[in-house]
Amino acid sequence: MELAEKKLKRYATMQFNTVDSARPHRPMLKSEMLSQDDPKSRPMLELREKLQPEVIELIKQQRLNRLCEGTCFRKISARRRQDKFWYCRLSPNHKVLHYGDIEEFSQGQISHDSLQEKVTVADIKAVVTGKDCPHIREKGALKNKELLELAFSILHNSDEYLNFIAPDKHEYNIWTDGLNALLGKEMTSELTKSDMDTLVTMELKLRLLDLENIQIPDVPPPVPKVPSTYDFVYDFSQQHT
Repeated sequence: MELAEKKLKRYATMQFNTVDSARPHRPMLKSEMLSQDDPKSRPMLELREKLQPEVIELIKQQRLNRLCEGTCFRKISARRRQDKFWYCRLSPNHKVLHYGDIEEFSQGQISHDSLQEKVTVADIKAVVTGKDCPHIREKGALKNKELLELAFSILHNSDEYLNFIAPDKHEYNIWTDGLNALLGKEMTSELTKSDMDTLVTMELKLRLLDLENIQIPDVPPPVPKVPSTYDFVYDFSQQHT
């Protein structure tokens, strides 16, 4: 997430410089005035709306990068005698999900060559979550709130499912967002909403740095009247000897 890292570094520098250079009775920054006095002003709302597509694309790329790194998942078992694990990761070209069983829980990446099974992204029909997942219904886990909040499944090849139990809520959000992004659908997790608000607010403050002590009008200036003559415009079509 290189772009986000650059923004964070720039934002951190901005905050440090602002605190370090503070003086008594210094003029308030335009960003401070807007955030404290009128954060929902028309110019701010329009700028926020303009920034959202860029930020959404940034979040989407971060989710897909995380899927490419892969995650270790736990298999649900009714007997629970011994935990079993499997690993899943997205190919670098975003076209195939590679997965397979592993002997023990792994926090590092598992190579694609070690994962013998695969699902083509083009064959994925839908992503279902919670109580709609077949492995939750089959294992009688509908009363287990923790499993319900971490369960999701991929429907592929019309009637086949690849079932997941995320290790935590963060990974659940990452994977459901990433899979929805692969399918061209909206990312709706709480994590995406939080990231969106944080990154848009950060970008707003960065862009407003150059507007210190400059009065921003609430409405755009009027368009000037059409001139009565255009004789001042040079006509390149005329040939001069």
